[in-house]
Amino acid sequence: MTDLFSPITIGPLTLPNRIFMAPLTRNRAPDTVPNPLMVTYYAQRAEAGLIISEGSQISPQGIGYPATPGIHTDEQVEGWKAVIDAVHERGGHMFCQLWHCGRVSHPDFHGGELPVAPSAIRPEGQAVIYEGMKDFVTPRALDIDEIPGIVADYAHAADCARRAGFDGVEIHAANGYLIDQFLRDGSNQRTDDYGGTIENRARFLLEVTEAVCDTLGADRVGVRLSPLQPFNDMRDSNPQATFTHAVQALNRFGLAYLHVTEMGSETPGAAGPAFDLQELRRLWNGIYITNGGYDKEKANRAIGEGEADAVAFGVSFIANPDLVTRFRQDAPLNTPDPDTFYGGDAHGYTDYPTLEKT
Repeated sequence: MTDLFSPITIGPLTLPNRIFMAPLTRNRAPDTVPNPLMVTYYAQRAEAGLIISEGSQISPQGIGYPATPGIHTDEQVEGWKAVIDAVHERGGHMFCQLWHCGRVSHPDFHGGELPVAPSAIRPEGQAVIYEGMKDFVTPRALDIDEIPGIVADYAHAADCARRAGFDGVEIHAANGYLIDQFLRDGSNQRTDDYGGTIENRARFLLEVTEAVCDTLGADRVGVRLSPLQPFNDMRDSNPQATFTHAVQALNRFGLAYLHVTEMGSETPGAAGPAFDLQELRRLWNGIYITNGGYDKEKANRAIGEGEADAVAFGVSFIANPDLVTRFRQDAPLNTPDPDTFYGGDAHGYTDYPTLEKT
């Protein structure tokens, strides 16, 4: 029977297990360049079937949080190269998550310039800046002639990921960031070719996906979606129709995988009418990854019953660098410390004990 410990083939990669490390923003790159502390952190977790990196901005315009790494300069490429080399030396595999925050950024990150979005709609909530928190601002709606440049930025970031040695990339189209902002009608009220109909709202996602696939090959590209996630003040009037179209349209690329987070399912209706995400699983023709509050038992059940091909774990990997070993041995898990999730130093980052050190 297929379970978490069964090997899985994703594109050209044969991975030793289906316990994937979810993308986790940790805010440990103060100058946007991956550093030795990050090398240690990711290398510690190399036994994951696949590590999906924290979101990495594709351009200066894409930044939206303090101390997050980028993947668009030579210096960032060199920093990531050290990370990837360490992961590969331990037999691991790693994809880079490509990220543009869009409207949930703040002028403090952009020399006073407004963040960009599909439409000039201010989200409720606050941006995290270096000094603390500030209310979100009303973003600047992108001109239609600016959009090809952002698509090109995704392709450039994908090429930087290739140069750094990543095994592939994941396009971050979830959680209220720029691509998700184009997808959902609560944040996209454009009247041109990128707004209005579902087909038009999905256009940006598909153009980005095509450009990244052209750069790396589709079998090294994944996409992450969050159909039920209200985070960053996101909603859609008909998410079932929106995401059904998106998934069916993505099928044509032959991607490495589709990664659908279940976050938001705990608050049905918060992001629009709830629906059964298994409908997307049935529509998808390739490898399907799920994420959102899974433990070993629930994950094994999902894989065994064909609801997913792999499961991405987040907080569990923060607190347990040897999560795969602990699952395999049914060993107790470390207790995570939420106060050290974002920012700081090695404490709560690289100092969680492994079974060998407990």
